[in-house]
Formats: sequence, structure tokens, C-alpha cells
Amino acid sequence: MASKFEKLLSGFYRHSLASVFLVGILVLVVGCSVPPTRAPGNYSSSGSAPSSYSSQVATFSAVSWQALPGWREDDLSKAWPAWLRSCEVLRKKNGEINWRGVCSQANTLPARDAQGIRQYFENNFQVYEVRNSYNGSDTGLITGYYEPLLNGSLTRTSTYTVPLYAYPSAWKRSKPIPGPTRAQLLSSGVLNGSEIAWVEDPVAAAFMQIQGSGKIRLQDGRILRLGFAGTNDQPFQSIAQWLIERKEIRRNQASMQSISEWAKRNPGQVTEMLNANPRFVFFKELPSDGGAEVGPVGSLGVPLTPERSIAVDLRSIPIGAPVFLATNKLLSTESIQKLVMAQDTGNAIVGGVRADFFWGSGDAAAELAGHMKQNGKMWLLLPR
Repeated sequence: MASKFEKLLSGFYRHSLASVFLVGILVLVVGCSVPPTRAPGNYSSSGSAPSSYSSQVATFSAVSWQALPGWREDDLSKAWPAWLRSCEVLRKKNGEINWRGVCSQANTLPARDAQGIRQYFENNFQVYEVRNSYNGSDTGLITGYYEPLLNGSLTRTSTYTVPLYAYPSAWKRSKPIPGPTRAQLLSSGVLNGSEIAWVEDPVAAAFMQIQGSGKIRLQDGRILRLGFAGTNDQPFQSIAQWLIERKEIRRNQASMQSISEWAKRNPGQVTEMLNANPRFVFFKELPSDGGAEVGPVGSLGVPLTPERSIAVDLRSIPIGAPVFLATNKLLSTESIQKLVMAQDTGNAIVGGVRADFFWGSGDAAAELAGHMKQNGKMWLLLPR
């Protein structure tokens, strides 16, 4: 799951959160040559962890725990629920990585014992420094994504006038290929009767379409969770690029926030801007278990944990695996050094040292995700 907003800016379209997805112009870090591969967990006959191996896009070298910046300072009890969710899936997998032992042992530890959790990882896992195969660099692009949380209604009101649509029932029997463009759909009447919910802001609704999922807080306080249900099969076109070409914003201003601010200043041009992207996303209602605080379901099949889940390239990082991430917050020198879980993927998350950091739901998460585009380092943790 690049981040979804990256695709908004660069023209790559991603749907992966059950999958959510947010900033900057995507830099694809794909090498020209592919090294010989050795799968994670393909251990020697003695059962010991390998000292090094490579995958299609990354190389891995065993290092000590002392190599992790901020490892001793991270409150691992905050990462523990995310790891237990990974284990729900990993313990059932048959593969070259044997997760069963470490996951069984995880169930015996108190969730709030940060020191005991640290000892658990140090005793049972080997740390591997991740490097990009194509140039040997230990640094790559770290972006952020989030899950939209909008106020809305199940019926149209004077405030909530922007509909979010279900997949057209007529298309389930016979779908035009490609389907009508966004502008054609909204003017044709084909979608009449397919409204799931109504929200206030057409730009926020478009961002939710790009993310592929989101939550609607209804007037009675209930949370309606929406997931991806399909598209009109039109190509994605960047509305940020549309604004840049018209010199409405500069390329270095291309962010969710700047697009929203431009729309507020130019309400008469919002429809034209949004129609510049012919692609249209449909939603379906998902179970609203847990309310607003429970994250969307990622590619692993478990809810994502704010600031403890990432999307990765599965050619580099095994799905569900613990990863230690070191980067900066926003575009500042404030560090993010913490244990996270590889619980999501994305078509534009490409490369060995490459991650999309899940910030959570709502406006605060959107603000953090919308500006996140910086370098970072990653270390993969595998069972010994």
C-alpha cells in the first residue's frame, strides 16, 4: 500500500489498505539488475540464522542490537499489540520462516512489560540491516499514509451534500470497459440510488477515494466504515499535476493541505479540478467493529495500528514481520525510531529500503501523513 497521496501527486494509483494510502512525488527505487536471491529464513542445516542473504530488491546483513538507534529508548509495549496481531496470521503460515515458536512464546508475556518484551525480541530474533540491491545504500524513502475520518450522514442534508457511492448494481451484470469517466458518471444519472453516505467536502471525498477506504462519523455518533469496492477502470490522473500545469501551485507545494486550501479559495473550479482525474472509486460498507480508534485492515488481514504499522515491498520485507524504522518526523529533525510491523503493501511502495508509515485516522493523522517524505533506514527482525 507509494503512499496513496503519493499517487495523487505523481499519477500512480494505489489501492491496498483494505487498504489505505500520501505524500510527495514518488521516487521509484528499482535497480537495473537483480541479484541472486536467498529467501528469509532459508537457514543453514545447523538451524542458525544466516549472516547475510539477498532478495530481489534488497540485501540483508546480520548486525547486533546495538546497531539500532533508539532501540533501548523505544517503549515496546506500544508495539506489542501490533505484533500480536501479526502473530494471529503468521502462526498459521507454512513457509521458509518459522514464526510459530516466537508467536507461541509471545502469548505468555504481559502486554505492558516493556523490558520483558525487549528481552523477548533480543533473545529470539536476529536483526538484519536492509540495503537497496541496486546501489548498496542503507537509506531509502519513507512516506506516510492515513485513514480519512469524515463527518457525514446516511441521508442528504443541507450540510452533507456530497455522496459516496456503492458499486453500480447494473455493472455487476454488465460493466462497460472502460467505464464512463468521473465527469460522465456524475452527470449521467447512472449512480442515482447508489449513495451510501453523504459528506460535506468534495475534495475530502476525493482524497478518501484515493485512499481507497475511510470512516464516516454519523450524526448519532456511530462510525460507518467504508472499504474499496471497485473503480470505473479509467486511468488515474493527478489533480496536483493539473494544478501545477496551470501554475496554481508550485511543485514543491504539492501536498494534500495545499490542494485543500486552493479549493477553499477557488470553489467555482473544484469540479473542474476533480474531473481532471477520470478515475472514480466505489465503496462498500465494512463491519464497524471497535469504533473510530480501530484502524483499517491491511494486506496482512489485520487492523493496522497507528504509528506501529507500515506498508512495504514484499520482495524485500516478509508480510507481518517486525521492522525497526529510523527516520524523522515530518520535515524536521525530530526522530522516529521505533519498532513497527510490516502489515500492509502498496503498488507504489517499491524498493528494498522503502516504507509507508501509517499515522492513524482523521485530520491530525492526515496532517502528519500529508507532509511526510524523507529518508530513513530499516532493520528486519527474523526468528533465530
